[in-house]
Amino acid sequence: MKTNKTWNQYVVKQENKILVLDMIRNNSTISRAEIANRTGLNKGTVSSLVTELLEEKLINEFGPGKSSGGRKPLILSFNQYAGYSIGVDLGVNYVLGIVTDLKGDILYEKHRSFYNLSYNEILEELYKMIDTLIAHIPPESPYGLIGIGVGVPGIVDKQKKILLAPNLEWKNIDLKVILEDKYSVPVMIENEANAGAYGERRFGAGKGYHHILYISVGIGIGVGIIIQDELYIGNNGFSGEFGHITIETNGEKCSCGNVGCWELYASEKALLKEIKHLEREDVEYTELSLEQIITLAEQGDQQIIERIETIGEYLGIGINNMINIFNPEQVIIGNQIAKAKPWLQPTLTKWIKEHSLWFSQKDLQIDFAERITHSTALGAAAFSVETFFKNNLQKEITI
Repeated sequence: MKTNKTWNQYVVKQENKILVLDMIRNNSTISRAEIANRTGLNKGTVSSLVTELLEEKLINEFGPGKSSGGRKPLILSFNQYAGYSIGVDLGVNYVLGIVTDLKGDILYEKHRSFYNLSYNEILEELYKMIDTLIAHIPPESPYGLIGIGVGVPGIVDKQKKILLAPNLEWKNIDLKVILEDKYSVPVMIENEANAGAYGERRFGAGKGYHHILYISVGIGIGVGIIIQDELYIGNNGFSGEFGHITIETNGEKCSCGNVGCWELYASEKALLKEIKHLEREDVEYTELSLEQIITLAEQGDQQIIERIETIGEYLGIGINNMINIFNPEQVIIGNQIAKAKPWLQPTLTKWIKEHSLWFSQKDLQIDFAERITHSTALGAAAFSVETFFKNNLQKEITI
């Protein structure tokens, strides 16, 4: 039986170990002395924790480095290749998968498009994707596959169960358990907008910002909210379902059961629907993909450009409401629609400038995602990396 004193000592040690590892992760190279100086830990504690991290192959040692007068110090660096994470962005009509190292650099990626598949068919596509990604993980890695993260377009509770994904027609799907049973690694399931927000905050346009709204615009619309550097998920994990706020009280019926939802007017689905009604002798508008639409816009198709600008206006309406509610430091527009930035941005920013409260616009930055279609997959992979470190550095002991 461990005493409270022993337990407290253990907790302090593990917290210090995380502190030391984070210091090494966030610096390309650093010495033990520098770690002690920056963290305030004594040199003996730092040396002991560094020894453990070296044994666990989470860091590397090389050198010597520059000396300030005494013996030249050995230099430490983070071993980003100690393990690999899989990140998956599961969309309504596609699946994008990536393999990243522990730093978040992409080793391999694969994209597959599909249309109108059943639950079982999508699950098979997901298995194929993950199997392909696993095959590209270097076999010499000490930890190999450390986890799988999946971003899904739906409501995910705190137990990571998918309660509802309207555009996939999924209800009460425990994808976490299904994938853990199949692959025997920890699995993180997250709302795709939350994963996208985390991905942009870590690796994209959100770097250096602390209060962020990430607007994920694909077939539907989701919003990832970051407040004071922390992902906000709400009381039960359901925050960010702004795609289903009503902007037209007498509007169309939505798959969620509501009417006049924002995503019916400002999403990729809305754009495709509007363009189907266009006519031109040399173009079959009813069969266009978003990529083909972007190509036509680049070629100066004025009908296409006008429809994209209309989507930008509707996006501005919803974003304006959120700006007035959250007073964010930054708004990021991401996912598939970010490809249409050249035509969306002028209309969207004009609407916000003309309709947002003037004090809400102070110090407000409107950006499009830097990682565009990869934000969600990167965020999902990063969730798995953080879970790996948490589990690896905070192992349970008997008390």
